Amino acid sequence: MSVKIRLRRMGKKKQPMYRFVATDSRMPRDGRFLEVLGWYRPLERPAKVKVDVERTLDWLRKGATPSDTVNTLFHQCGMTQIWEKAQKGEDTTGMEIKDAITERPHKAKKKERAKMIAQEEADKKAAEDAKKAAEDAKKAEEAKAAEAEKPAEGGDEAAEAPAEEKSES
Repeated sequence: MSVKIRLRRMGKKKQPMYRFVATDSRMPRDGRFLEVLGWYRPLERPAKVKVDVERTLDWLRKGATPSDTVNTLFHQCGMTQIWEKAQKGEDTTGMEIKDAITERPHKAKKKERAKMIAQEEADKKAAEDAKKAAEDAKKAEEAKAAEAEKPAEGGDEAAEAPAEEKSES
């Protein structure tokens, strides 16, 4: 019999709470279980977690494997660190687990990623605007240079024309 530590859904419709349970891997999610090891309430802010450390360590020593979600929650509340020290034979009596999880990492990653994408877009737009402004400034300088050359050329002709008129009179 392969034992897993997984979440068992409890609570009302659209108001889930979960229990950490040790169960046979062949049982359904909300089916029969061997022992309740704690609970997790994701809708509370911050999310609340309570784990019976001694019973959980006992099941882990017996070979129970946590599911991916349970493993993530254990890591966030500090249970994984306690388990690693217990495996090495170190003393874990002074260590405590957190009872609140402020923000789940995958949501934080999504927010950070969205911020990074927005920043990159803003940088691209700023670079395009700067490039366009530089092109406009270059065109303006070329236009000024062209205007400066035209009056100088026209000024020479204008200066010659009155001189010719004066000589005829």
